Amino acid sequence: MAALCRQVCGRRGWPSVAWVGAARRAPPPLPPGRPRALTAAGGAAEPTRPARGPEDVGRGVRERPGAAAAEEEAEEAEARRSLAGMGFTEALAGDLLRIRPGTSPGQRLAVVAELLLLGVRPEPVCRALGRSPRLLTLPVPQLQRRAGYLRKLGLEEGKLRRVLQCCPDVFCEPQRTLERVVSVLRERCLFSAQQVTQVLHRCPHVLREDPQELEYKFQYAYFRMGIKHADVVKTDFLQYPITKTRQRHVFLERLGRYQTPDKKGQTQVPNPLLKDILRVSEAEFLASTARSSAEEFDVFKKLLAREEEEELASLGCEDGGACPSEEEEEEEEEEEEEGEEEEL
Repeated sequence: MAALCRQVCGRRGWPSVAWVGAARRAPPPLPPGRPRALTAAGGAAEPTRPARGPEDVGRGVRERPGAAAAEEEAEEAEARRSLAGMGFTEALAGDLLRIRPGTSPGQRLAVVAELLLLGVRPEPVCRALGRSPRLLTLPVPQLQRRAGYLRKLGLEEGKLRRVLQCCPDVFCEPQRTLERVVSVLRERCLFSAQQVTQVLHRCPHVLREDPQELEYKFQYAYFRMGIKHADVVKTDFLQYPITKTRQRHVFLERLGRYQTPDKKGQTQVPNPLLKDILRVSEAEFLASTARSSAEEFDVFKKLLAREEEEELASLGCEDGGACPSEEEEEEEEEEEEEGEEEEL
């Protein structure tokens, strides 16, 4: 029977049984214009998923930042609640959170809490951090050690609060720097322990000065102007720049309105008070203390600066040996010119 069927199919041109079985196993036809992917064996592969378009990719990119932004908003809300519990108003909390962006909320809150323990109110804390954002990067143990060292110097809570408000960068200084300044005040300037505490309380910026310049400033006050230790402390002398002090002092001295006291502390002319020399503006100093014109004072400052340069030059020659003669300078100039000519 099977042979008869094959003969009939062969005569009439019908498809063979094998071809019909293969056709049944083949996948359904695709729409026109859509090619079918082939497998390695040459057969048709299953249809693949459509590729992601630009819109789908953009949607995924937008979803990730959206989650990060939501997390940041949650952290900021939690930080605001914590600051409100510490006594910060909504406005102060906003100002505080805008200082040094990128600081972790935990680090920010830990530093703020430590500063509040010094007895400082929220508003001064915000101002101090605004003036010295580096405080937010300090580890809390380092901040505690710095405060402990200042307490040992006699700066208790009230005085320590003034240091933070006037010069918050002091807490960022290495302890060795602070120790060198204190050593100069005690051993070189011979201030008592109580006077050192008073100086640091009244002039906290002293802790950030160069120790050698600080020593020179005291020596100028003591030897050139005849000011005693107690007056240096009481008048806040060390907080003023030495350039300003020297200009006004020497100007009065050459006008005959200031005289260095003798060993007995006496002078032939009455010296003006230090507050009338240093604490006043330049216009008031010229009008009331020096009784001179601004033009005259400007000319004097230029002459004084030239004198200081010549003095430094002479000291440099003494330290480094004899100053070069004119012939040596001319020889050096000739050698430099010859070198330039060779290069050309």
